[in-house]
Amino acid sequence: MLICDTGPLYAALNRKDNDHEACLRLLEEDPGPLIVPSPVLAEVCWLLESRAGSEAEATFLDSVASGELDLVELTDEDVRRMAGLVRQYSDFPLGAVDAAVIAVAERLQAVRIATQGDNRVWLQGEVLQLSFLGSFTRVAIACPAGRV
Repeated sequence: MLICDTGPLYAALNRKDNDHEACLRLLEEDPGPLIVPSPVLAEVCWLLESRAGSEAEATFLDSVASGELDLVELTDEDVRRMAGLVRQYSDFPLGAVDAAVIAVAERLQAVRIATQGDNRVWLQGEVLQLSFLGSFTRVAIACPAGRV
């Protein structure tokens, strides 16, 4: 099971993204399931539509509708956990979408999270710990120098 954050999904669908090839390869080669928390869906759609166009956004939605990606809705407990995480990591800051990724990973007891970018929260397993096991594995995505 691989919990997908916004970055790898966006990059896989945007050929202009520096990490396009690495992210596309990751998503195509991972045995899955590829889990997409519902807030990630909204963020990916917004980014694709605004930066890559409506066709890229529609392609992403088709991937979800066809079952290539498994959309996971938030529970009330997930949202409570998100609020706690946003408070706990306010100095990062940790936003709602990242907090949703973590809350869903905890609920599903998933230890693999695909993410990218310069968010310090994701840089080391020991920076942020999942409540059920103490740490997670950040799936490596080749990022251009200086991005992580």
